[in-house]
Amino acid sequence: MDIRQLRYFIALTEERQVTSAALKLHMSQPPLSQQLKLMETELGVPLFHRNGRQLELTAAGRTLYEHALTITRLMDEAKAETRESGQGIRGKLSIGINTLSDSRLPGALSQFREKYPKVTFKIQQNETNMLIQLVQNKTVDLAIVRLPIDLEDFDCLMLGDEPLYFVTGDGGSGTITRTEEKVSYEAIAGYPLLLPSTEGLGLYNLILEHFRSRGLSPRIIGECSDIGMLIELVSSGFGASILPETSLGRHSSRGIRYSRIDDPHTVSSSAVIWLKQPFLSKAAVNFIEIMRAGAAGSSRSAELR
Repeated sequence: MDIRQLRYFIALTEERQVTSAALKLHMSQPPLSQQLKLMETELGVPLFHRNGRQLELTAAGRTLYEHALTITRLMDEAKAETRESGQGIRGKLSIGINTLSDSRLPGALSQFREKYPKVTFKIQQNETNMLIQLVQNKTVDLAIVRLPIDLEDFDCLMLGDEPLYFVTGDGGSGTITRTEEKVSYEAIAGYPLLLPSTEGLGLYNLILEHFRSRGLSPRIIGECSDIGMLIELVSSGFGASILPETSLGRHSSRGIRYSRIDDPHTVSSSAVIWLKQPFLSKAAVNFIEIMRAGAAGSSRSAELR
């Protein structure tokens, strides 16, 4: 038996006549009668009692009818879900993020959820070097990372720049204070620095390059990829740091003081990355388009300002 025969059988059961069932199925009576005969021959039992032109289910027929309804329902659901998955309407979207991920992510996820409510999410947080591996291993569909990184294996959507700030403890007052006075790299080089990210990657590398380009050797006392912990350490007076604006906004209740760095080129860039070659799910494509629209909107807003 196949799914087509099961649909014939359901129509015969519900219409109780070959004539009306054939009309419902848009086919002639002889082929329908032949299909019923083939089913009964294959199963070795009668499926209907014939009472004139009326059909009445046998006990075996009632059993098959229950299974036929389940099988055809599951087949229809499988077709619908497969079609929706191919259109990005259903499925799972896996996203990698780090503690410095772009501030527009929550808003983009909310927009995506509103538009594609049947898609579920898996969000993994890790350091930039691990996120790169997760994308390469196809553990996640895409990742939001801080630049610079080697993009040779990836396609990417640039999300724009945001300023970097010099951050120190506020002396124990427990508040967050933004000073209007700008600070130079020469002054920052005199502080013990606890830098974000990982040595040789992303923001860490960018910060070091700013010092090197000025012939400065900063006093680096350590690294910390957990930004919440980093800000706790800065607040306690353990050291100072350099962080993007997004991070400060997320931890605004901590006791810190921050200032713009006196260089218009001191900015941090973020990007969505995904592998160049392999197939990208439609759900991931749809999410990238929402992020692309958000990035374009942010650029227009910046131009207006």
